[in-house]
Amino acid sequence: MKSIAVFCGSSEGYNEVYREAAYDLGRMLAERHIRIIYGGARIGLMGALADGALQHGGHVTGVIPEFLKTKEVAHEGLTHLITVHTMHERKLKMHELAEGVIAMPGGWGTMEELFEMLTWGQLGLHSKPVGLLNVNGYYDALHAFCTNMVQEGFLSECANTSLLMSQSPEELLELMDAYIPTDGEQLITKQTS
Repeated sequence: MKSIAVFCGSSEGYNEVYREAAYDLGRMLAERHIRIIYGGARIGLMGALADGALQHGGHVTGVIPEFLKTKEVAHEGLTHLITVHTMHERKLKMHELAEGVIAMPGGWGTMEELFEMLTWGQLGLHSKPVGLLNVNGYYDALHAFCTNMVQEGFLSECANTSLLMSQSPEELLELMDAYIPTDGEQLITKQTS
């Protein structure tokens, strides 16, 4: 992969490990010459991710809605900053520019972005790998919930295994590089049969 969209929080969380992980992911992607596409903010994990990449010679494209840009949260040191009108346009543009998706810890916005990418993949609208960087066990409960969705018949095992997860950014990138997409129609058929 030459470009990855990263969804993550506009907050840093209470534990410094989250900010450090975002900075380190930015650095690692820069060192591997993988372009980062992200939400364009200078604050929270988003800012740490961008700073980690930029301070190590990386290429970072931010995509930010106009209403957030005017609140002075836009990162001014990016390689490119694309301004859009809506949050939906932001997701769509990030999706168009990236060959894969990583979600780091975050709140409602991060969850919404992650689940939309998973849903689009399930419906066959894209075949990009989607991964969770499970920093500090942040996504353990989500993993358990996804298993429950399978056990209760609301999610196919095939769809569940399309969500890649690791605590290690290196291992997550290996999983994403090795990802073989499953036909969206097959996922829908398996889920409903």
